[in-house]
Amino acid sequence: MLFFAASAYMAILALVWFVNPNAIPLSLGAPLLHGLELAGPYMFLIAATVGLIVGFGLLRLNNLARRAAILIALVGIVMLIPKVSADASDISLRFFVAGSALVARVMIVWYLRQGRVIEHFR
Repeated sequence: MLFFAASAYMAILALVWFVNPNAIPLSLGAPLLHGLELAGPYMFLIAATVGLIVGFGLLRLNNLARRAAILIALVGIVMLIPKVSADASDISLRFFVAGSALVARVMIVWYLRQGRVIEHFR
C-alpha cells in the first residue's frame, strides 16, 4: 500500500504542476525523490509509474517485485542517512520525520527478507 500511496502522491504533484506550474514547488517531492525532483515533473511521473509497477507486482506475489521493493527501500535508506545525521545536531521535528522515514524503510527491508515472506513469493 505504501508504493501505491507514494505513486498517487507523485502523480498528483506532477498533474497539478502541469496544470499550473506556479501552484506548487517541486521540492514537495524531495522526501521521496531525494534530489531527483530537480529533473522536473517528468521524474515525478517516472517514479509514480515505477511505484505502481512494483506495487502491483507485490500484490501478485512476484518475486522480482519483492526484490525491486527491497532495492528501492535500500536506496532510500542510503539517501536518508546524511539527512538524519544533519538533523541530529538539534533534536527537532525534522529529525523525527527523517528518522521515521528511515525506520519505515528498514522495516520494509526486514519484512521482505523474512523466510516465510520469501516462501510466499516463490
